[in-house]
Amino acid sequence: MTEKDINIENEENLNEAPVEDTEKETAEATENQEAAADEAAKEEEEVDPLTKAQQEIEELKTQLLYKAAEFENYRKRTLKERAELILNGGEKVISAILPVLDDMERAIANGAKTDDPQVLREGVELIYNKFVKTLEGQGVSKIETKDADFDTDLHEAVAMVPGMGDDKKGKVIDCLQEGYKLNDKVIRHAKVAVGQ
Repeated sequence: MTEKDINIENEENLNEAPVEDTEKETAEATENQEAAADEAAKEEEEVDPLTKAQQEIEELKTQLLYKAAEFENYRKRTLKERAELILNGGEKVISAILPVLDDMERAIANGAKTDDPQVLREGVELIYNKFVKTLEGQGVSKIETKDADFDTDLHEAVAMVPGMGDDKKGKVIDCLQEGYKLNDKVIRHAKVAVGQ
C-alpha cells in the first residue's frame, strides 16, 4: 500500500470513528435524559398529592371567603330593603286614599254654605262609595255576614241569641261591626250575634 492509500484509510477510519462515538454519546445522553425524566416523574408523584391537596385547600378557602362576603352583602341589602319596605310600605295605600281626603275637605267647605241636609247626605254617600272603591282597589274586601253560617275564621261571636228557631241555629243573626279581608287574609273579624 502506498502512503496515499494509508492516508485515505486513516481518514476513513477517522471519519467513521467520530460518527460511531457521536451516536453512542447521543444514545447515552437520551438514556440519561429519560432516566432523569423518570426520576422527576417519580418525585412529582410522591410530592404532587400533598402539593395538589394544599393548592385545592387554598382555592377552596378563597372561594369560601368570596361566598361569605357575597352572602354578607346580600344579607345587608335585604335588611336595608326590608327596613325601607316597613317604613314606606303604606305609601301606595296612602296615595290612593288622599283623593278621598280631598273630597272630604271639599264637602266640609261646601257644607258650611248650605243648610240642606239632603245635599250633605248625598255628598257623604258619594265620598263613602269612592272610599270603598279605593279600598277594593287596594285588595280590601268586606266579609259577608248576611244569612251566613257562623265561621270562626271570619266571625267573632259577641252575643248568642236564643229562641230563633232551628233554621237560625249557628247562623249570623246580626252584624255589630263589619269585618274586612286584605287579599283573602282576615285583617279584622266581623263581630256578630249568632243564633242559638
